[in-house]
Amino acid sequence: QVQLVESGGGLVQAGGSLRLSCAASGRTFSRYPMGWFRQPPGKEREFVAAINWSGGSTSYADSVKGRFSISRDNANDTVYLQMNSLKPEDTAVYSCAVPGPGIVAVTTNPNWYKYWGQGTQVTVSS
Repeated sequence: QVQLVESGGGLVQAGGSLRLSCAASGRTFSRYPMGWFRQPPGKEREFVAAINWSGGSTSYADSVKGRFSISRDNANDTVYLQMNSLKPEDTAVYSCAVPGPGIVAVTTNPNWYKYWGQGTQVTVSS
């Protein structure tokens, strides 16, 4: 079992920055990839970014490339999402997730993720 707790969301003006954190517990953190997803108001959940176990491989949605950066600190069982140049369309509930057993590569498909955090709200005002 894996427990995930996100933090760092809030209200920010367009062009601003936020750093989200996701603290993990319950499994050996350094052995599995992790992902960030978001769900805008009234829309489906969408992929944002993912990182492999070592941090050496990452993937980003086209909409956030060059603005967002995913990283991880295996010593502290935490993954981060640095969000810069925020836009109103980035407004969403952001959740971190861990894939099911056996999935070791970076994956963008939410169906492959088994464990989810409760989410943190990010609101970007224009």
